[in-house]
Amino acid sequence: MPAPIYLDHNATTPVCPEAREAALPFLLEKFGNPSSGYSMGREAREAVEKARGEVAALIGAAPDEIVFTGCATEANNLALKGVAGDWRGRRLVTTAVEHPSVLNPAIFLMEQGADAVFLPVDEYGVPDLDRAEGAVTDRTVLVSAMHANNETGTILPVRALADLARTRGALFHADASQSLGKIPVNVDDLGADLLTLAGHKVYAPKGVGALYVRRGVKLTPLFHGGGQEGGLRSGTENVALIAALGAACRVAAESLPAATARLAALRDRLEAALFREIPGLRVNGHPETRLPNTANLSFPGVSGSEVLSSAPGIFASTGAACHGPDLKVSHVLAAMGIGGQRAAGTVRLSVGRYTTEDEVDRAARLLA
Repeated sequence: MPAPIYLDHNATTPVCPEAREAALPFLLEKFGNPSSGYSMGREAREAVEKARGEVAALIGAAPDEIVFTGCATEANNLALKGVAGDWRGRRLVTTAVEHPSVLNPAIFLMEQGADAVFLPVDEYGVPDLDRAEGAVTDRTVLVSAMHANNETGTILPVRALADLARTRGALFHADASQSLGKIPVNVDDLGADLLTLAGHKVYAPKGVGALYVRRGVKLTPLFHGGGQEGGLRSGTENVALIAALGAACRVAAESLPAATARLAALRDRLEAALFREIPGLRVNGHPETRLPNTANLSFPGVSGSEVLSSAPGIFASTGAACHGPDLKVSHVLAAMGIGGQRAAGTVRLSVGRYTTEDEVDRAARLLA
């Protein structure tokens, strides 16, 4: 039986060899606490600081602006909840297509008295900048927007939103979990005061992430304890996973921009083969301004789950979940005005670093 074809890299990535090798010593013989003063502890601290520099280098930041977290969800929560000790009467502006780790903290802040605005998007998933201009007022503390959407791959106009935030004296937070390693991510180019990273989207293990915090930005920590990570993330650092994240970021920095071109070529090859065979197939998301690896496609006359169950050798995601007679459409597709059969027939295919042309060709045949 042929090996499965993994086309769900937007959900998670395999751990690259470099990340695995960086982690192993700190799971085995170098198990010291990085806060300890003896040699084993110093080795652990050196590994954490090396990784901090590797993460910072990938995004154009200074090492002391990187705070390691347990995941991107934690980083997003720290960014949104930490910028204001008291949110009553203050405004948060975000978009309707954010990841739940931004949307749900925003709802939580509303319950604490914040005024949250969720910007609508157009048919491609791009937020309305005219609406944003009216929404970002002098009461706005933070504007938060993802760099690229995890479902459709649409790249959002984050720099325009950052500039708008700055004119009103607000901070700007970008969630770069999906874009890191696929396209250039630079905190100055994006205008980010805060930026979220996810380890398991960039070929590091699950269970580690980071938040970039621009010098001078003050946050209230989620956790209080021993004061690790500059006091913003107390708790003994997960040295092995942090070392792995650093190695994965180093590899990502070395592979750009060639990685972008290779991913786009694979994605385009897959789409071209499917469009040749399937009349009525449609792309969801921006046709051009999107991640190079992501194809969010609506298959006509069939549900996404039926498409994937008919091709059990393909690992991918659907854009809608069906429970009995009820169809639950993703909030991203719903915000884009996509419903009915088009939403039901959605499949997200995302290629990755180790995807081959042969796998793409086989996948196209199976899906068609």
